[in-house]
Amino acid sequence: MKRNTIQRSLTLDAVQKLKCHPTAEEVYDFVASEHPTISRGTVYRNLNQLAANGEIRKMEIPSGADHFDHLCHDHYHVRCLKCSRVFDVDMDYIPDLEKSIKNTHGFELSGYDLTFKGICPDCSMSDQTRANTGANSRK
Repeated sequence: MKRNTIQRSLTLDAVQKLKCHPTAEEVYDFVASEHPTISRGTVYRNLNQLAANGEIRKMEIPSGADHFDHLCHDHYHVRCLKCSRVFDVDMDYIPDLEKSIKNTHGFELSGYDLTFKGICPDCSMSDQTRANTGANSRK
């Protein structure tokens, strides 16, 4: 069992306070703003240890930075294709979804992560504002 260090507590506290599915870099920036002597490696290492211990959830994002979730229960997410922010999806969790797979190709499944993708309201609004500004400048 790993001992609970101040650095680990600071890292866990940051993920819980941010509540926005932060990247490791965002967690580091949050912790370093209050504790400038903490190293990036220390925060990254503690994030991985906290995830391995089940205290936070590590979300691996294909072709993007890993994100960390303060909620460890099974639930789904949506990721913005423009800004890469991740949000929780409000829907019932489907237990045993992997049992619906017809051919596992020999894999012994251990679980799954389901992430929807789309454009978040902030990015959509920003696109709309740019479109309106562009239309107004052509008049």
